[in-house]
Amino acid sequence: MSGTDLSRRAQKILHAVVTEYLHGGDAVGSRTVTRRHDLGLSPATVRNVMADLEEMGMLEQRHSSAGRVPTATGLRFFIDSLLKVRGLTPREKEEIRERVIAPTPDEVVQRASRLLSDLTQHAAVIIAPDPDQQRLGQIEFVPLRDGKLIAVLVTTDGRIENRLILDDVDPRRLERIHGYLNQLLSGMTIDEVRECVIRELGEDKNRYDEAISAALRLGHAVFVAQPDRSADVLVTGQSNLLDDALAQDRARDLLRTLEDKETLVRLLDRTRRAEGLQVFLGAETAMSALASSSVVAVSYGPEDQPIGALAVIGPMRMNYGKVMSVVDVTADTVSQLLAELGGT
Repeated sequence: MSGTDLSRRAQKILHAVVTEYLHGGDAVGSRTVTRRHDLGLSPATVRNVMADLEEMGMLEQRHSSAGRVPTATGLRFFIDSLLKVRGLTPREKEEIRERVIAPTPDEVVQRASRLLSDLTQHAAVIIAPDPDQQRLGQIEFVPLRDGKLIAVLVTTDGRIENRLILDDVDPRRLERIHGYLNQLLSGMTIDEVRECVIRELGEDKNRYDEAISAALRLGHAVFVAQPDRSADVLVTGQSNLLDDALAQDRARDLLRTLEDKETLVRLLDRTRRAEGLQVFLGAETAMSALASSSVVAVSYGPEDQPIGALAVIGPMRMNYGKVMSVVDVTADTVSQLLAELGGT
């Protein structure tokens, strides 16, 4: 529904009701709206418009003698059409940077997770940079006994990973193998490395040079044959969920969901594929445990190829303006710091 589908008067009253509900958590009556918001309308007029908004599915009256609260539809309209998000001040942005800055990409992500939880008082979830989007700096093979090799991978942002492989290669060829693979693959993302190795293995000319053939065979064993690595998921501030007025059984379900790495990756993968800040309300998350929760999420990294996503999970009654500002600025800060560290 667009802003033109509601009269200006109805929009003002909906804005007032949602604002009061998000602030206090109680059902909102017409007298509260007229007393706290300068609308120039009588309580009777406000009451009639609120009844119209209820018929439209924007508000609901949970008890006949009580005021009204926004539905998920009403909240969605409020967020999309009525909410004015206050940008953070330069000082507030600098404070976020000072709290997130760290010497390594992993520490940047960890600090960002803690910061999000601290500033919003909700749970924070971050998908760490996708391992397959890291860029290869160099690779070296260290021979062990019994035909085993340790492949030492160094990424451009300084990460080091060791992988054990089995291959009976002549150690005297390793220097040439290192030189060939590093010249061919250095600077590529792991995804690109995988595609390049498969492509080069298919070239007939590479079958007749024993060193190149051995190099590509080793490359295949390291990058193609081994199981895909999954991104790390950091969750901080789970205890805040217990303070969010959720029923105990729902809180337990939500906590169990936050322990399910694959579920969180599926949720935030939607954010990585989308453009800009995303707000999922209740059923929009497509997860029963989040039916009474909201998720504010955004991707981070280069705009054309995000490498991760971060989110805040809290109750439907959250301070959306503040949370959206903090999430957005934190994502920009993480993107900048990772770029400075050479991680993107």
